[in-house]
Amino acid sequence: MPAYPADRSHEIAAALEALPAGSPVSEVARRLLDLFTTGSIAPGTRLPAERALSTTLGVGRSAVREALAALEILGIVDVRPGSGTYLRGTASALLPQTLRWGLLLGETDTGELLDFRAGLEIYVARLAAERADAVANERLAATLADMTRSQGDLNAFARADRAFHDALGLAAGNALLVDQLNVVRSLLQVYADRAVQSADDATRAIAEHDAVHRAIQARDADAAASAMAVHMATASARLVGE
Repeated sequence: MPAYPADRSHEIAAALEALPAGSPVSEVARRLLDLFTTGSIAPGTRLPAERALSTTLGVGRSAVREALAALEILGIVDVRPGSGTYLRGTASALLPQTLRWGLLLGETDTGELLDFRAGLEIYVARLAAERADAVANERLAATLADMTRSQGDLNAFARADRAFHDALGLAAGNALLVDQLNVVRSLLQVYADRAVQSADDATRAIAEHDAVHRAIQARDADAAASAMAVHMATASARLVGE
């Protein structure tokens, strides 16, 4: 059993403000996440009881209970029956998780997700051009070769396509960016079967990926970003069936 810091539940409750009437569970969770990532609460700190949080936030206890249950599933808090609810990690450790799951706690719009994904992918390509070493370039070349070999099997092609983007993320060297991209891709998974629907789509996608790779090999960040922007435009159009 870890040793927990002194009970600061009253301080935590005082730092919260009431939510608008009728706020959904996701808003309760977001308000708590905002507080947890300020860095003012030490790991292991016991949170106020459900009744106190309910009163402070101006919402029903059921909303607080559901929000805490969601945060426990996400690994943000630790609920100990008979003892209380405790914050699990430091602000720096929790921030990537809260960014990752914040999208999943609220409603999302496909168009906005596609825009978000495009922006992240373009920046990842730019970073990869600046940071990719010989091993990273070999990995990208290998995934391109897999894409070329699997043009007759669109499921295998999709896996190779994803591997290219994963390799690009590794080359960029920013785990937080890659984490967010994985979330967006997961949320867009329902549209994944539209990404490449024909041999012509596959041929075009290979050419677009190859342009990104050649720019990275040349360490031309502007060209890599531009090539990825072209790819994102056509890929997004395919995803929404335009």
